[in-house]
Amino acid sequence: QVQLVESGGGLVQAGVSLRLSCTASGRTFSDYAIGWFRQAPGKEREFVAAISRSGTGTYYADSVRGRFTISRDNGKNTVYLQMNSLKPDDTAVYYCAGDPHVHIHAATANRGAYDYWGQGTQVTVSS
Repeated sequence: QVQLVESGGGLVQAGVSLRLSCTASGRTFSDYAIGWFRQAPGKEREFVAAISRSGTGTYYADSVRGRFTISRDNGKNTVYLQMNSLKPDDTAVYYCAGDPHVHIHAATANRGAYDYWGQGTQVTVSS
């Protein structure tokens, strides 16, 4: 199995940028599509973005499309989530997750497809 660790969260003002990292250890990183999800207090965990095993397929929630960019470096066992123009509504704990089942060029927004999860990193955006 794979172990995932998120980093890069913090407290920022609205309008600035942050880059989150999801670093993996254990099994071959390129065997997993990686998704980012977030959970705000009192809300369900929701899909943010996902990237295929090959890196050629990327998918975004409507709420972040055009502001967030997901990328991966399989040589460094790391997936990045570049978050620009942050808003207070982006405040949440951000989790990355690994899906070993999906086609090499695909990824899914379905939370149930992801078998492995990190512990999360807090992002707080003040107005």
